[in-house]
Amino acid sequence: MIRIVGCESSNLISRFSPLHPKSIANMQIWKSASTFRKTAHDFCSNAWPRPMHRQPRPQQTNPAMALIIFATFLLGPPVLPAQISALPTSDFAWVDLTTIAPAIRIELRYATSENIAHRPLYPSRMQPLIRAGVARRLITAQAILRRYNCGLKIWDAYRPRDAQAQLWRLAPRNDYVVNPHGGSGSFHSWGVAVDATLVDDWGRPLSMPTDFDDFTPAAMLRYTGRDPLVRNHLYLLQTTMADAGFYGLRTEWWHFTTSDWKRYVPERLAKLSNAVVLAATK
Repeated sequence: MIRIVGCESSNLISRFSPLHPKSIANMQIWKSASTFRKTAHDFCSNAWPRPMHRQPRPQQTNPAMALIIFATFLLGPPVLPAQISALPTSDFAWVDLTTIAPAIRIELRYATSENIAHRPLYPSRMQPLIRAGVARRLITAQAILRRYNCGLKIWDAYRPRDAQAQLWRLAPRNDYVVNPHGGSGSFHSWGVAVDATLVDDWGRPLSMPTDFDDFTPAAMLRYTGRDPLVRNHLYLLQTTMADAGFYGLRTEWWHFTTSDWKRYVPERLAKLSNAVVLAATK
């Protein structure tokens, strides 16, 4: 059951399901493309998620894995440890994703006209800033996706409060844009959330339910369409981000918030936020 404090929400909580290491094309479709743990609406601000126990992933026994291990032995250690070691020791430090995790593609949509405002809200050379602790989790997600010849593309990271205020003036009082003056504001402004999608090895976008800033029912976290390829891509993105330690947003499939967001938000603001308390469900 879901006990709601401070705001109304129709979020549904489904149990976490691990992604078996199969190719995207042959991936089994489970009951829902969205096995992602969910938080409250971003406009309601924040949520207390319940602990969820993960099951171990099955071991791969195909010959391709032996080749990968052999190649790793010949070529040396992967890049991931080097990227993580380059991060500041403090999780609270601000970092630039293009420097810390160059393998992750960046396309800040609010620095272009491809957004709900149809004009740039950021400077053209805006950096994709994020907290160091959140960057570690994104690097983990990127490493998982590399097993499937995919990667992350970041559509938004840190969002200045003046940009959030402009979005609020464009679309006030709805399920998609948070009031910058209510509760703790947007998760983006604290550096604990990103908007992300999937790309292939060449940086080409994979088919997803909608484009960025599509404020329609089609952008919901739970995919209800009939395209199996879209369903598989969304399932891969959601389970990967869950494994890396992120939560999803009911109204935006592309939005992900670090599960330990309370570490980064001042306590007085976190207490002011409208929160959804997620009770254990059977």
